[in-house]
Amino acid sequence: MKLTHILGVLALATLGCGSESHDVPAPFDPDKPYEPDVDPAGLSVEITNALFPAPVGASWVYEAETDEGVERIEVSVDAETTDVFGTTARVVRDTVYVDDEMVEDTWDWYAQDEAGHVWYLGEDTFEYENGEVVCSCGAWEWGVDDALPGVVMLADPQVGDIYRQEFLEGEAEDYGEVVSIDETVEVVAGTFTNCIKTRDRSALDPSLDEFKYYCPGIGTVLVEEPDVREELIEYSGLSAQ
Repeated sequence: MKLTHILGVLALATLGCGSESHDVPAPFDPDKPYEPDVDPAGLSVEITNALFPAPVGASWVYEAETDEGVERIEVSVDAETTDVFGTTARVVRDTVYVDDEMVEDTWDWYAQDEAGHVWYLGEDTFEYENGEVVCSCGAWEWGVDDALPGVVMLADPQVGDIYRQEFLEGEAEDYGEVVSIDETVEVVAGTFTNCIKTRDRSALDPSLDEFKYYCPGIGTVLVEEPDVREELIEYSGLSAQ
């Protein structure tokens, strides 16, 4: 890791400490061992967090113009569940197409704790070329090879919160920072208010740097990368709040 990136990470960790009363159950601190505050027995497949709702049957479609062509991302909440490290997780399928050709197919596993934090427990993912699987890069599971869960959405996000989104040492070390909690976002699917904005990065790859916008009752509506704008174009099974 470059020195400049290390310094940036340390500065962010300081910002994310917050007040003693504010709960960040998956804190990002590069100077300390990662010990997420989560009990498998206390997790539920009923994901009701307003900023990351996942009712069975809900779906989202996103599109973006990229150098490779038109990217289309289809996300849906399955009725099926899966067992992960002593708990039951909700399965959310995320399929990516470029010019109508499938390039990635992923099953993400989530659960919500009693406080309302939504935990990311792992994923089963496959990359495709010409209809053939070429890689399962990025796949991980809580409890396998010492992988640990992270938080995809806090129960009460506050500006300055920094939290791990996943953890498999040397393989999956993404983290997020809450940078705003009162955004208005306009995308193809509509205009949404009272949204939060996060900045997502990786402790392993300094080039990963994107902003995500989550809006009440809908979840993710926009992802901004340096040269790509991925917008929500349609959704079902949800209602904006």
